[in-house]
Amino acid sequence: MIYFNMKMKTSLLLSLITFMGFQLTFAQTDRWQQACDYQMEIDVDADKFQFTGKQKLVLTNNSPDMLDKVFYHLYFNAFQPGSMMDVRSLNIPDPDRRVGDRISKLQPDEIGYHKIKSLKHNGKDVSYKVVGTILEVKLNQPIAPNSKATFDMEFESQVPLQVRRSGRDSKEGISLSMSQWYPKMCEYDYQGWHANPYVGREFHGIWGDFDVKISIDKSFILGASGYLQNGNEIGYGYEDKGVTPKRPAGEKLTWHFKAPNVHDFFWGGDPDYTHEKLQVDDVTLHFLYQKNEKTEDVWAKLPGIMAKAKSFIESNYGQYPYKQYSFVQGGDGGMEYPMGTLITGERGLESLVGVSVHEWMHSWYQMVLGTNESLYGWMDEGFTSYASAKVMNWLKEQKELPSPPSPDPMADDYMGYLNLTQSGVEEPLTTHADHFKTNFAYGMASYVKGAVFLHQLEYIIGKEAFDKGMLRYYNEWKFKHPNPNDFIRVMEKVSGLELDWYKEHWVNSINTIDYAVESVEANGKGTKITLANLGTMPMPIDIVVTESDGTQRLYNIPLRIMRGEKPKENNNMEHNLEEDWPWTHPTYEFTIPCKLKKVSRVEIDPSARLADIKKSNNSWEK
Repeated sequence: MIYFNMKMKTSLLLSLITFMGFQLTFAQTDRWQQACDYQMEIDVDADKFQFTGKQKLVLTNNSPDMLDKVFYHLYFNAFQPGSMMDVRSLNIPDPDRRVGDRISKLQPDEIGYHKIKSLKHNGKDVSYKVVGTILEVKLNQPIAPNSKATFDMEFESQVPLQVRRSGRDSKEGISLSMSQWYPKMCEYDYQGWHANPYVGREFHGIWGDFDVKISIDKSFILGASGYLQNGNEIGYGYEDKGVTPKRPAGEKLTWHFKAPNVHDFFWGGDPDYTHEKLQVDDVTLHFLYQKNEKTEDVWAKLPGIMAKAKSFIESNYGQYPYKQYSFVQGGDGGMEYPMGTLITGERGLESLVGVSVHEWMHSWYQMVLGTNESLYGWMDEGFTSYASAKVMNWLKEQKELPSPPSPDPMADDYMGYLNLTQSGVEEPLTTHADHFKTNFAYGMASYVKGAVFLHQLEYIIGKEAFDKGMLRYYNEWKFKHPNPNDFIRVMEKVSGLELDWYKEHWVNSINTIDYAVESVEANGKGTKITLANLGTMPMPIDIVVTESDGTQRLYNIPLRIMRGEKPKENNNMEHNLEEDWPWTHPTYEFTIPCKLKKVSRVEIDPSARLADIKKSNNSWEK
């Protein structure tokens, strides 16, 4: 009996250790990533703007869950009268001008669609249902954790008249802008399935390898994600010998691309593309556009400028991990994809460079980091906008662009944020991209408030820690779908400060900042300065005191909940650290040794990084 009890206790102990180890393993690996490898053969009828496709998809279930269903995006189905995108555009107060009521007026030969002809899971037919832009698939047999499943699909599609992002016959006369163009497996991650209908906003995808063959009329020239495998057969500048003359329409050519470790695949096609390329270090930059009087001069300058930009981008934001990138004329403005972008091309030089820089920067904050844009659009668009502003200003400093550099390249974003706070329609950054009540609120939140989030964070933790944090964030979280807390934790580690309060106020609410210099008065041998927090969001405060002889001294007042303070940033100014300000206290007093008669000006944050909504009360002047 004693032996049995000892044996039982030992068994229980071993079971407990095993269970704890199991739990620990999952605790350490809860940010697993699914993998989705595609093989597609596409046959395009360029006259009818239709194509047929065969797709073999291998899903690796790296999750700890049994999957008894899967979902696909069918994006082209959005471009049909009565779709969710159509109805949303008809009812939102400020519809996207590119959409408006255009979808509701599409004729049968102008709509987009995907028709699923067959679908097999591991060789056996499965039941499925098309629900708008989502294909719902019920599996005969669940996909176990740490196993692979193969899906074979045949489908027929029609390319819609170009309305939003993808489509045919764009305003600039591009035949095919092929984005969101194939049945795409929805993402499944630690938050579950993300089978979001295509209403108009951003995207989320599974990384994998794409092997795509596109058969199309031989007059067409293509630019795409991935590396062309048969360049010598195709020509058009993809082979080693130079540009092949334009070919007449007739028989088809098959373009074979491979794109490793990407979460989407795009392509653009037109018979009148000019294709140019430039080798920059180990990356080949491709440029495909229609050469005419509106494009010839500016596109000729684009390769050299983008080559120059690459060095600055990689020094500040991380190494570009692929060996090619394509700037392809098409689409309805500018839209990012793995290893390339579709951009409208009939622009002035700074506009063309601006959209090219912005879309390429998405390679860092969406194509490599892969943040869920639907949930955290500001982490992609905002971070990209911030970096783009810095890159564009640097290019101006290098005289690559005709405009002079700005002393504050973020000034426009701060003005946009101020307008948002006064608009009456602001919503928290936690709002799902499709759930914003207005397009204005979405755009200002994602692009503008997201950019200000970063520049203001530099004010909180200091430039040195911020710059280190941006590089560390990219290097630690690439190919891992980071969320807001992941970013904040990186910045906490590089700064040594507690920053959850910043995320809670700036991201989770629409609280605003309003600090004031309430009074400046004599206090014995010195001067007492009283500050007031008139807003709803606490912040650390930098105060610069200018004396009558021009001497300037900075006084840094940390927030108590930061559990620390930023280091000295400006070596040209005396730095004084004051007592912490508890966020519950509406006012704060401190005394400086300078006598009042020698104080000429007291100003909150002359660096203009603090997004204070009322600058008029930020200073006192004799």
